[in-house]
Amino acid sequence: MTLENTIKTKTLIDDLKAVCAGYGLGNSSSEFDIITQAFLYKYLNDKFTFQLKKAKPGLTKGKKWQEQLAKMDDDEYRLLQFELESNAAFLFPRHLITVLFNRQNESDFAQTLDDTLIDIGQMNSGIFSVTTEGGSKIQLFDRITEFVKDASKRDDFARAIINKLVHVNFEEIMEEGFDFFSTIFEYLIKDYNNDSGGKYAEYYTPQAVSKIMAAILVPEPENNVTIYDPSAGSGTLLMNLAHAIGPKKCTVYSQDISQKSSNLLRLNLILNNLVHSIGNVIQGNTMTAPYHRENGHLRKFDYIVSNPPFKLDFSDDIDELKKKINQNRFFAGIPNVPEKAKNKMAIYSLFLQHIMFSLAEKTGKAAVVVPT
Repeated sequence: MTLENTIKTKTLIDDLKAVCAGYGLGNSSSEFDIITQAFLYKYLNDKFTFQLKKAKPGLTKGKKWQEQLAKMDDDEYRLLQFELESNAAFLFPRHLITVLFNRQNESDFAQTLDDTLIDIGQMNSGIFSVTTEGGSKIQLFDRITEFVKDASKRDDFARAIINKLVHVNFEEIMEEGFDFFSTIFEYLIKDYNNDSGGKYAEYYTPQAVSKIMAAILVPEPENNVTIYDPSAGSGTLLMNLAHAIGPKKCTVYSQDISQKSSNLLRLNLILNNLVHSIGNVIQGNTMTAPYHRENGHLRKFDYIVSNPPFKLDFSDDIDELKKKINQNRFFAGIPNVPEKAKNKMAIYSLFLQHIMFSLAEKTGKAAVVVPT
């Protein structure tokens, strides 16, 4: 079924992009947010129903099982949450795509869709929120119809999105493996990672590179290990490393200055059964404010992989890095190099020193992409 599921899933992504293009959002950052969030909504919706059918086969038989679900007492319904796996979002009947599909002719349907997404995010914020270095929580969804600036077109836009989502069933893909989801993830963001490292290139390291690094680092899987990427992007390096070790045998830690890349990493973790690590996804500046600590000190990790942020200029951070709290990571000290270009190379050197400082003593292993 893998080829059929691949075609079906890629077709949905293409259809969502066509909807965005039809409303003037093609090739925009707004399109990027809409596509990834609509895809995530569909995935979480179908994973919830997939798990519910496994846990309650008697409850979910028949064509009108969702109507029966909606008639359940609230307290009884909430108990279902404890019978489902913890790696899925918990939804109420009002959140289901089929329910919204049947409500699409109501007035203010755009607000209905947006309110549904926000409600799902708030209900599941405990396990699905990304954290900023300041402690704020970034939830799953935005009000995606508000990206359409012409308010008179938002209801139609919302209907177009729901009509694409409702006619595809993702329940069959829930048991697909890493190779399937890595292919889908690559396809999902391919239009935002072109032109030789363009606008969104920092989010993605090619699968071939990631697989080689993982194979070198993990000749034999281990149990209960920590893996870390201080410039995680979309998490391709981390996903390949976690796959080599085993998703249930490792805990992922990450930090990245980009909010968009942190959201993409969250999606990658959800698709690859690593939901238990989402709480360790930090959006913030690793150089000036490394987040992960243990017993008051920067945490040490068993494995570190990274594709350092070559394009970012950290020259303005020199004064911050010279502070004592940051200098203990840098055994070579902070160089006093006035030229901007040389400062970039100096900062890159400091980034590598941060990685070395963060390795577990004696047993830690790291692999880093380097410029040629």
